[in-house]
Amino acid sequence: MSTPVPVLRLNGLGWSVRGVPIVEDVSFEVGEGEFVAFIGPNGAGKTSLFNLISGICPASHGSLELDGADVTAEPVHARARRGLGRTFQTSSLWAGLTVADHVRLAAQAAAGPRASYRIWRRAERYAKAVAETLERTELADRAEALAGSLSHGEKRKLELAVLLVSDPRLILLDEPMAGVSAEEVPALVELIRSVHKEQGRTVLMVEHHMDVLLGLADRLAVMHHGTLLALDTPAAVMADETVQQAYLGEAL
Repeated sequence: MSTPVPVLRLNGLGWSVRGVPIVEDVSFEVGEGEFVAFIGPNGAGKTSLFNLISGICPASHGSLELDGADVTAEPVHARARRGLGRTFQTSSLWAGLTVADHVRLAAQAAAGPRASYRIWRRAERYAKAVAETLERTELADRAEALAGSLSHGEKRKLELAVLLVSDPRLILLDEPMAGVSAEEVPALVELIRSVHKEQGRTVLMVEHHMDVLLGLADRLAVMHHGTLLALDTPAAVMADETVQQAYLGEAL
């Protein structure tokens, strides 16, 4: 039986700025349907690594593969076409557009520039996809609300909806709980769990809430000074003496 091709493979991937290493020689693989959570203090290189994976920052060395294809030199939009989706720490929603408008525009972008005219002329073709996505992200009753009026938790759900309408296979979530109230966290956690388990998507997530990660992740990756210090099951990582020494007195 042949070995399945990893959804994501990093081979000695690194990024330096003016000779200063930001991410150093990171190598790992992520299988279909896995949930890998990245932890580490501010400045450890977690978001920088996500920028490398998504194509925002060019790799200084090493390589990156999606579904076995070398995409190291491919730009952001090309990786998105291959099924890679990404959210960011800071929301970039348009305050004056409705929830449904955001998802509709994301559907248009996913269809490509050549389809733009047809989409605007035949918007009803996308109405079903938009409605289903809003239902899955628990935003159906907020479809006509302006994004600027949403709570932080609802904005995070909308960011997920914008991703999901393009049907990505691999999703990178960068601190999705940032700014979310304690009351809204459980619902957002369950939504992310649904995206992973029920929809079968592969998820990489950066998050500082360990209680959230321990209930979601198949594996924990520990970043330390731009390097990958550990990658294993949550129990194994938390028991690792090297990890404990590196973070003695520091909050993960």
